[in-house]
Amino acid sequence: MISTAHLRTLTVVVSRGQSRAPEKRALEAALVEVAEKLADRQAVRVLSIPHLYDLPPGGETVARLREISGDIVFLSWVYPRAARWVLDRAGIRGQFGRVELVEGDGEGDEEAAAGENPLAAAALADDASTDETPERVLDTLSLPDRKIYCIDLRVAEDAAAYADELRRILSEGGEGTLEAFTESGGSELRFSAADDLAPPDVIEPLRIEEGTTRRWYPVIDFSRCTNCMECIDFCLFGVYGINDAETILVEQPDNCRKGCPACSRVCPENAIIFPQHKTPAIAGAETDDGTGLKIDLSLLFGAPEKDEDPIAAAARERDEQLLLAGRAAVGMEVGIPKRRLEKRTGPKDDLDQLIDQLDGFDL
Repeated sequence: MISTAHLRTLTVVVSRGQSRAPEKRALEAALVEVAEKLADRQAVRVLSIPHLYDLPPGGETVARLREISGDIVFLSWVYPRAARWVLDRAGIRGQFGRVELVEGDGEGDEEAAAGENPLAAAALADDASTDETPERVLDTLSLPDRKIYCIDLRVAEDAAAYADELRRILSEGGEGTLEAFTESGGSELRFSAADDLAPPDVIEPLRIEEGTTRRWYPVIDFSRCTNCMECIDFCLFGVYGINDAETILVEQPDNCRKGCPACSRVCPENAIIFPQHKTPAIAGAETDDGTGLKIDLSLLFGAPEKDEDPIAAAARERDEQLLLAGRAAVGMEVGIPKRRLEKRTGPKDDLDQLIDQLDGFDL
């Protein structure tokens, strides 16, 4: 008899989308069935939940997800980068697991390449000129020793593709899987109460039905964020704040103005994601150059002028929301990081270094 304490457990979470399209509901149901079959010979739990982005922070679903201690495969209708940081915001943290089932090369590039964020380009030029990589917030975080695999449900229409990826992820467990134990001659398993796990033949899929409403709020990608605080200076609706460690956070998400992605444009690292935005680069897609610097101007609400730069568009969008809220417009006078825009892309001169020193004094 052997305890399952040493076995690698995996929870497969299927996040149901906002759309009621029959083909999407059918795929979600098929994926639950696929995970059920894998649970016959693996230590696998199956969980079906409402749309990830819409989950209320104090609701049943988030509480259930926080109880999961092992690895998680998360299948949802948002980009994997967005899913990871929505989960992180909800307190579901771990190492980013490698996923091989990804969107084909070139898809979405035309939209993503329609514009470029000059702040991000300037930040990249600064890094290149100084040969220094700025510290990211992720570098300061202590993450649990478990993996979270985020898979985009828009990548394939056939459940078989996801089944193959789930098997590949399970195979990473090696000797820690139930299948490996069975094939090696094991005949009897003992599940202790401490394992919080029933034998595979009695693990039933859990479907959570929780009332949700469509939400709109920014999500911070801490693998890119340098804690520069430019978003908190720019946003005038009280969305952003800082924690006890003086790290930026989305403090009041429901203060965000629905449909407005303006703060994502002033972020020098393109670290601000709006998972429901129709432009892939703003919604969390990886761009073709791997830097996340490209964003689409033509598809943003408000129809920016052809030659309008992202910062001017962001200021205009913010003014629109201020006016709708009964407040005065501020234009480019508040929260616009002008010095970063005006920085030359070459090596720093004496004046640049002096300004950097003055900035360091936090006057």
